Amino acid sequence: MATKTKRLTVAQATIEYLQNQFVERDGIEYPFFGGCFGIFGHGNVGGIGQALLQYPSFQYYQCRNEQAMVHTAIAYAKVKNRLGAFACTTSIGPGATNMVTGAATATINRIPVLLLPGDIFAKRSVDPVLQQLEYQYSNDISVNDCFKPVSKYWDRINRPEQLIAALPKAMRILTSPSETGAVTLALPQDVQAESYDFPITMFQKKVWQIQRVRPDKSALQKAADLISSSKRPVIIAGGGVIYSDACNELKKLVNRTGIPVVETYAGKGSLRFDELQNLGAAGVTGTPGAISTCQHADVVIGIGTRYSDFTSISQSAFQNPDVRFININVSEFDSFKQGALPIIGDAKETIQELDQLLSSFTVHNQYGSDISRHNQEWNETVDKIYSLQHGVPVSQGEVVGAVNNFSSSKDIVLCAAGSLPGDLHKLWRTQDSKGFHMEYGYSCMGYEIAGGLGAKMADPSREVYVMVGDGSYLMMAQEIATSIQEGYKITIILINNNGFASIGGLSRSLGSNGFGTHYKFRNNTTGHLDGNYLPVDLAANAESLGAIVLRTQSIDEFKHALAEAKQTNITTVIYIETDRDQRVDGYSWWEVPVAEVSTIKTVQESFERLINNKKRQRYHL
Repeated sequence: MATKTKRLTVAQATIEYLQNQFVERDGIEYPFFGGCFGIFGHGNVGGIGQALLQYPSFQYYQCRNEQAMVHTAIAYAKVKNRLGAFACTTSIGPGATNMVTGAATATINRIPVLLLPGDIFAKRSVDPVLQQLEYQYSNDISVNDCFKPVSKYWDRINRPEQLIAALPKAMRILTSPSETGAVTLALPQDVQAESYDFPITMFQKKVWQIQRVRPDKSALQKAADLISSSKRPVIIAGGGVIYSDACNELKKLVNRTGIPVVETYAGKGSLRFDELQNLGAAGVTGTPGAISTCQHADVVIGIGTRYSDFTSISQSAFQNPDVRFININVSEFDSFKQGALPIIGDAKETIQELDQLLSSFTVHNQYGSDISRHNQEWNETVDKIYSLQHGVPVSQGEVVGAVNNFSSSKDIVLCAAGSLPGDLHKLWRTQDSKGFHMEYGYSCMGYEIAGGLGAKMADPSREVYVMVGDGSYLMMAQEIATSIQEGYKITIILINNNGFASIGGLSRSLGSNGFGTHYKFRNNTTGHLDGNYLPVDLAANAESLGAIVLRTQSIDEFKHALAEAKQTNITTVIYIETDRDQRVDGYSWWEVPVAEVSTIKTVQESFERLINNKKRQRYHL
């Protein structure tokens, strides 16, 4: 019996396939793709571009920058708990390579995004084509090979029938909780337009079940025994808690046992800020209580975390000589970190089963009292920072407090780079599992506004507050225009402190006095960039992209602008300048190399501090 087929171009087959992909978890079914972001050029306009025209049900969104479109896709998938994603199409050459940074951002953060970069001619009769990189030792290399190290799956479709095998493999990775990240299918521009008799079964509705992997019983019992014998256990809640939708299970476990929780950037929101067991931010940008609790912990239970150096404080966070680790993670790779007892399984299922095994366990009264004291002291600190009344220019902590106090529990605050992430990690009082959206796996400057658009697209019912500094804004602000074009209103808090304030502070801590981090003219006397400040008007720039702009100076004006912005229905930018030197305290160190020899005294002093801090580093094998 002959296989029934349908004659389509490779591009048409790709789009028809994608629009029939669904995911299911806990009995609820979702369409996986929200559509396709794209910028057309000679590598995709006649292929994927034509296919998107032919299939209007697979929504096309016009973007302004290829890197930005990937950021938008990442934020969308993050808000969807990785149960939804976007495809991104580009031309060949710079259009394609512009997505490499976005691909790295997605893969590092374990977020699904499908990249469809155009590629050179597969037939090679047109060689070299415009924008082609000629590699003289092989004809089988193009700039799209740059995606290999930053993709979880990579393929090049040189023949139409290769698509039949490649697309399911791409979907397997995209929908895998343990393996997801960027998936790249490089599409030579001539192959995109070639036709083939594809089997019609390829285009039937396909539902990918997101399975909740249960942990090994023996390993889980060992974990329960270890916790039951502990005196100072602590849970590190990572993004896996939220992606698994395990927040209620975590709350039940810690409310009953009293085990304290510290949160990574991705895990912030695993518990409401006012839960008694929530000590807040973990690691380098952590609260004093969280840092102290981890320092003395005898059992550390990592749930859905990959233990970045910010979480481990450059491997100096855990100082108890007898500390043991238990890692609950769907990823075997992450579960073995820190020499842990690995519990490979879904966070929600594992926490439920662990809770049953720990039915008679509670922390000691003194430990519970310590946790309560840490909570009270930190709440008092946050109150002071929120109400600092620093004057003009205002402090960044006051701005964070004003937005936090004004926003509702369901609203989203979104950020990625600079000094804001550390302040938000410590200070933001999260009331909803999606209320805190931080891209800090890659800390990619420029993610903010594009990401804000993606978050709003994923859940239009929420107000999205994008907090961005002048450094990130100048790198990538153009998706303001996309948000206006598509009618997705976001509120952008644009904070100007005239330069790279975060790295300026780091530079000073290394003894380099903030060199090269101010936005200033070159001083002809010193030869450095330490002259007058540049006369850049960022508010006017935002206005030119179509946003409503509210300029403020004082904290009272800023609060009034928040109320005014709430009433608008298009993207609104609230502009304010902050005091670059007035900073929220940090309570930990972070290893960054310092010059071993220098003629500068402050560098010499910084190197001595580094040597002393490194003495606290431990290997957990």
